[in-house]
Amino acid sequence: QVQLVESGGGLVQAGGSLRLSCAASGRSFSSYRMGWFRQAPGKEREFVAAISWSGGSTYYADSVKGRFTISRDNAKNTVYLKMDSLKPEDTAVYYCAADVRPSARYTTGYDYWGQGTQVTVSS
Repeated sequence: QVQLVESGGGLVQAGGSLRLSCAASGRSFSSYRMGWFRQAPGKEREFVAAISWSGGSTYYADSVKGRFTISRDNAKNTVYLKMDSLKPEDTAVYYCAADVRPSARYTTGYDYWGQGTQVTVSS
């Protein structure tokens, strides 16, 4: 159906920046809501950001608002997460996800998930 592959994670110092990419394969990628989630060690997965199929609507968790930017390039079947002003508490495995039937609840209900990419922010 849909395959998602994240890249761009790594080790960065606090205050630094990274850009994550998620390359998708799927016939209807352009119609999917795409999201980013993260899971820190010992914690549950949490919503980070989401973007509508057209890119016209974006949503962010309060913890990253003003620091992270989600975008997509439908011609490249790719969604991005630009992360600025990174903090140690941003350390987590970051996952991209696709929602094939978007609802008003943009933080949940995603159907396909990537394998994750590790982001580590040092003090």
